[in-house]
Amino acid sequence: MADTSQPSTSTKEAGSAKLPPELRYIQYSHALEKKYLPSIRALISKDLSEPYSIYVYRYFLYQWDDLCFMAIDPKTNALIGVIISKLEPHTTPSQASPQTYRGYIAMLAVSSQYRNAGIATTLVRKAIDAMEERGADEVVLETEESNVPAMKLYERLGFLRSKKLHRYYLNGSSAYRLVLHLKSVADMMGVREDREMEMERQMQGQGQGGVGVM
Repeated sequence: MADTSQPSTSTKEAGSAKLPPELRYIQYSHALEKKYLPSIRALISKDLSEPYSIYVYRYFLYQWDDLCFMAIDPKTNALIGVIISKLEPHTTPSQASPQTYRGYIAMLAVSSQYRNAGIATTLVRKAIDAMEERGADEVVLETEESNVPAMKLYERLGFLRSKKLHRYYLNGSSAYRLVLHLKSVADMMGVREDREMEMERQMQGQGQGGVGVM
């Protein structure tokens, strides 16, 4: 999805609005499309490096609605922030290695007057937790090279710069791909060893069955 997952994740200067005392964070669902999809598009479009059609939003929200979270003003039910993510298989399983899953943060936006209040950090953490619960091995994203606040936000959460993408966006801007490893090498080796042991047991069982038949 490199062609449709290129927004500049923005956490620019904070505005003057007072943060609602009981900000609500809710998980998106298909039932909320009519109420919130227009607001999601409007909020994200303010900070995009490239325009998105409604089909791009639906691509993510129809398949991974449980990986989208919204920050809502409890008094007005207005959308203040949103994060949209997805989770897909990253490698093809084989006898030597297990299936791995990669999460992807596609879009993150917070209303300008509520920035630098921890909303973006909370949204990212909720998305990461949801992806981890579904078995993600890592989470990746791209953000503009010039978007220093976003870079700092993700690096505080443990993301590492894995690759520079020159002229990544249609406007000519370069980007960094960031990655957060959720499972250590030891964890992955443990899964591999468990898989190999299970295969060995299955082979032994088949061998014993053959002897019994003979």
